[in-house]
Amino acid sequence: MRLHWNDLPTATRDAVAACTGPIYAATTADKGLNSEIAATLDTSAGRVFVKGLRCDHPRAWTQQREAAINPHVAPLAPRLLWRIDDGEWNLLGFEHLDGRPADYGPSSSDLPLVAEAIITLASVPAPSEIELKQIEQRFADYVDTPDDAKLLSGDTLLHTDWTPDNVLIVDHAARVVDWAWPTRGAAWIDAACWVVWLISAGHTLEAAEQWAAKTPAWATAPTRALDVFATAQQRLWEGIAADAPDVPWKRGLADAAARWSAYRRA
Repeated sequence: MRLHWNDLPTATRDAVAACTGPIYAATTADKGLNSEIAATLDTSAGRVFVKGLRCDHPRAWTQQREAAINPHVAPLAPRLLWRIDDGEWNLLGFEHLDGRPADYGPSSSDLPLVAEAIITLASVPAPSEIELKQIEQRFADYVDTPDDAKLLSGDTLLHTDWTPDNVLIVDHAARVVDWAWPTRGAAWIDAACWVVWLISAGHTLEAAEQWAAKTPAWATAPTRALDVFATAQQRLWEGIAADAPDVPWKRGLADAAARWSAYRRA
């Protein structure tokens, strides 16, 4: 359940104000699912985006992970300005991006910008000093054999969650937000994740893969690896949709993943 700025303890808000200067207004974000608090703050030094979780939240570790990965992905991602852990709340303050979610529709002019962001990210090696989930671990339950899982492995830093809400169009460029789940894997995987979102947005199966193929890393993916990943995406999204039968967009992604998997098998 998303909280509002004024729901935070006074001491926590005061700690933030010590970083930002006086806070004149706060607007709660209506997008995103991973944070208990997510808000834009109007401060004496300009706008700041703050997100966070209670320190005892089961996913509180994602705050530390996102802070650690930020130097490796900025400026593709918004820069981390400060962090607060007061024993009750763990908060991250980022530069505010005045942008809008990317449009993945077939005629959208945003598509080349998103492809460019994926290309940029595919060149970022996964930092060895940060303990990251490996893609073969994350997808172990969705592939048939350990050898299939190994087809997904690699040393590239991956985002993996290409919902349009995580891709903001700012000044004719795509910026990628919400780095709670950075992953180590093959360089082509983010482009493959994008394929399912493109199909769900109305692209034909062929056109979706053609957009993915605009990223050089796509050409490095063995055919068998793409087939395995498409099947894994189908199983992943089917489980997500089954757990939330009243959420249409999840069912839409599950149907898109099923169509892509069938296309790959054929």
